[in-house]
Amino acid sequence: MLRAARHESVRLRTLEAHVRRWGPEAPPVVLLHGFQDTGDTFQFMVDAFDRDWPLAAPDWRGFGRSEWAREGYWFPDYLADLDALLDLLSPQEPVRLIGHSMGGNIACMFAGLKPHRVRCVVNLEGFGLPRTSAEEAPARLRNWLDQVRAVPALKSYESFEQLASVIRHRYPRFSLVQARFVAEAWGRVEADGRVHLLGDSRHRWINPVLYRREEAEACWRAIRAPVLMLKGQESEFVTRLGADGTDDAFRAQVRGIEIAHVAGAGHMLHIEKAAEIAPLIETFLLAHSPPSLCP
Repeated sequence: MLRAARHESVRLRTLEAHVRRWGPEAPPVVLLHGFQDTGDTFQFMVDAFDRDWPLAAPDWRGFGRSEWAREGYWFPDYLADLDALLDLLSPQEPVRLIGHSMGGNIACMFAGLKPHRVRCVVNLEGFGLPRTSAEEAPARLRNWLDQVRAVPALKSYESFEQLASVIRHRYPRFSLVQARFVAEAWGRVEADGRVHLLGDSRHRWINPVLYRREEAEACWRAIRAPVLMLKGQESEFVTRLGADGTDDAFRAQVRGIEIAHVAGAGHMLHIEKAAEIAPLIETFLLAHSPPSLCP
């Protein structure tokens, strides 16, 4: 690590949330991680920045070192948690958001819901999910009813080396060093001496509520802040969307969006291609931040 993080705990509504901070004490650029990830893995991107930006990366509820929710997890809670976090981190200034995957979806929806609170958004592979149909609801609800009978146990690992090997198999573009870093961010040695994943296993339950892309798009159309979307040219996620994943589709929904394609990158481009995306992000932030907020 070139830039060491500071660690804080803050109360967001009913739960304690872990937040790591880098850079000076100032209204920060807020980094929002993706599903099954933690804020730690932005470290590669943070180290690749040329400037010493004030940065804050929370762990979403039930992920990383943040508290678990007892009643399960619902997408609107992430929006409300972000709203509460911004009241603490930047109560007066509109914020700059950088979100990866699920974090990018949250950032863009929030920017449409509260345009006055957001200065600009960098969306890293936050494309939303494929469209659903009402016919999917019965099977989904039946699966969910079966799952809530017990908390599923996540697999444990003999060591961080074993977990890193599994991660690298899933993300073959990771280097050995990157895979080991991510393993230590995602896991913790428990009393049995094995490495267990930090996230609440209930995140793996199927969501009984169907994703409605039309509703997400309605929020995106209300965005007034500048948006930069970065897409990995080898991403396995965008292809699942078909026509909804094209540049033209996003331009039709998000006014004035800038889109850049990152060669050789998959979905985890903030790790795989941190050195390539960092200057793109910094140029965008400098163009959309007042001098008082630029290091």
